Amino acid sequence: MRILLVDDEVELTDPLSRLLQRQNYTVDVASDGKTGCEMALSGHYDLLILDWMLPGKSGLDICRDVRAQSQTTPVLFLTAKDTLDDRVDGLDAGADDYLVKPFELRELLARVRALLR
Repeated sequence: MRILLVDDEVELTDPLSRLLQRQNYTVDVASDGKTGCEMALSGHYDLLILDWMLPGKSGLDICRDVRAQSQTTPVLFLTAKDTLDDRVDGLDAGADDYLVKPFELRELLARVRALLR
């Protein structure tokens, strides 16, 4: 299974991508929204994990662009945007799940497994 992780926090993406790789996932990382969107629209991924606040283009816009192309790739928001309105906006934009930072790794892995079923 191939996962695209789009987040500009290297302190998060490096250990998280290693953890996912140890779980036998192939992980590509993008650190800005423009690159992340181009990669997401390629259609080569089984799961997209998106931060909301990114340089260049927001994760919310990436999610909307992916859905506008009729892609059904599951999308998980992993973000510090934690209000009820934020969560509703993310889900209404087409996300399948929403997890607020900071998060527990076990919960993230469980959500990844659920979305990839």
